[in-house]
Amino acid sequence: MVHTQPPSRSNSTWSSANHSTKVNTPGDARSGVDGGEKEGGAQYGCIIGGKYIGETQESDFDSSYGPLTKIDGVDIPLTSTEELHEDGKDYIVLRFASNDRANPYKWRPAYKLMITTMLNTMTLFIGLATTAYSSGIDSMAADLNSTALIGQVGLFTFNIACAIAPLFLAPFCEMVGRKIVYVGGYFCFSLLFIGLALGQTIGTIVGLRLLLGLFGCIGTILVGGTFDDMYEPKERSQPMAVFSYVAIVGTVGAPIYAGFIDQTIGWRWIEGVQGLANIPLLVILVVFFKETRGGVTLHKRAKALRNATGDERYVAFDDIATPNWKVMLKASSVKAIQMLFSEPVVFAFGLWIGFTWFVVFLFLSVIPITFSEKRGWSEGVSGLPYISLVIGTTLGWIAHQFQMRKYNKLLEDPNRKITPEDRLYGAMIGAVFLPIGLFIYSFTQYGYLPWIAPTIALAPIAFGIYFVFESTYSYTADCYGDSASSAIAGQGFLRNTLGAVSPLFASQFFHNVGSQYAGLILSILSLVLSLIPFVAFKYGHLLRARSRLAIEY
Repeated sequence: MVHTQPPSRSNSTWSSANHSTKVNTPGDARSGVDGGEKEGGAQYGCIIGGKYIGETQESDFDSSYGPLTKIDGVDIPLTSTEELHEDGKDYIVLRFASNDRANPYKWRPAYKLMITTMLNTMTLFIGLATTAYSSGIDSMAADLNSTALIGQVGLFTFNIACAIAPLFLAPFCEMVGRKIVYVGGYFCFSLLFIGLALGQTIGTIVGLRLLLGLFGCIGTILVGGTFDDMYEPKERSQPMAVFSYVAIVGTVGAPIYAGFIDQTIGWRWIEGVQGLANIPLLVILVVFFKETRGGVTLHKRAKALRNATGDERYVAFDDIATPNWKVMLKASSVKAIQMLFSEPVVFAFGLWIGFTWFVVFLFLSVIPITFSEKRGWSEGVSGLPYISLVIGTTLGWIAHQFQMRKYNKLLEDPNRKITPEDRLYGAMIGAVFLPIGLFIYSFTQYGYLPWIAPTIALAPIAFGIYFVFESTYSYTADCYGDSASSAIAGQGFLRNTLGAVSPLFASQFFHNVGSQYAGLILSILSLVLSLIPFVAFKYGHLLRARSRLAIEY
């Protein structure tokens, strides 16, 4: 269950500001200031208060930024200001000064790495929880006097929650900040494992899986935006590549150990182990995770200044640039669905990534058929072939480094104009491994063939899936800029919906059609969809030119 989110900026996703990466340019929505009176009558200056007046050296202040205002009674670090007149009201807008360590872009690299590691670990644990459940479905159904098909509904409810919830959660995050959403959501996510481990009816389990998907999705839909809070665009590719890697590895890797847990100590301990593993990370998040949205920090400073001075003009940029929650809710839900079905690029790549997620959850049933039914392997041992999926994903991440290197060279070429299509070189090469792997897997499932043949075939499947994920999100984000949040939310809705329905008929599909021909059908569909990056590479500029929402390059 991975729903990667595009860059959302330190300011609101819905802000109309110019998101410059510099910190000392006039009108920079995040922290920029400059001296004197600017075009349109805006006045720029700085403000400082309380203990920071004595701590700040004269050399830290550049008089060209405008006059310095000192305020007693409230501790405010050196902060840039801009006087604005908008909608008949006067505002003094706070922005980060150039050397303000509270600005997430100015955090120490080691701390950024720690935050990144925390978020990627959370993504990994959530991915593991998504599919570890599948390994205990048969024994759970027998224990609770139910059927395996009803047990599969737990996979459906988890994924359908992940499909729908992100359409409505983004505005809430914008209003309250990221930390409270991360900590609160992950706390509830971890708590639900108690119920899953102790549940006495199949209805209880299925219902709790729905809530698990609701709270678990926050750890994945916000991570991309959190990286954007901390990293400049040129630094963001590597954290996002690792994020995509751990999200896929978590989803395909859980059956490697979950089958052994079910076989030895029972299905309840699959949930118990997952829940216990979350506790240390939850404590680390509570203690060490700081708010990454710079706008939240500036909002607190503006509130403190208003309380200390009685001057209601002090605001953060988001306070006046971000619309109300109804407008944001419409942008994150209605607009997402509209873009999915009205923008050819969004729909095509959404269908492509949706198909790959469909395959991932389909194989939760297919791999046991191949190795347990046809070869008589035990439950634990039949989960070991998933190691091949992990290896394939790892090789995909390694190969992606060459794509990143090529993109960076193009970026540095002064004679080359960068376009979103430059993100697709890796996809055109790497993604074709998905249909190749599916074809090989289809005709190596016979029980009399060596087990190593279908096991090896799983690696190119995962290799191709990685490139589908990476290219879909990077290309869509580059195409749509400020509208990318809605575009990717629409793609995520389609992806998780297809992932939700596939376990409900996977076993019947492969048994009734036949494993070989069912796999062949998937291979043919994958081959057709693999044409998408080639078509986008050649005609993407024409599709973007016809779109009202795409960025002009």
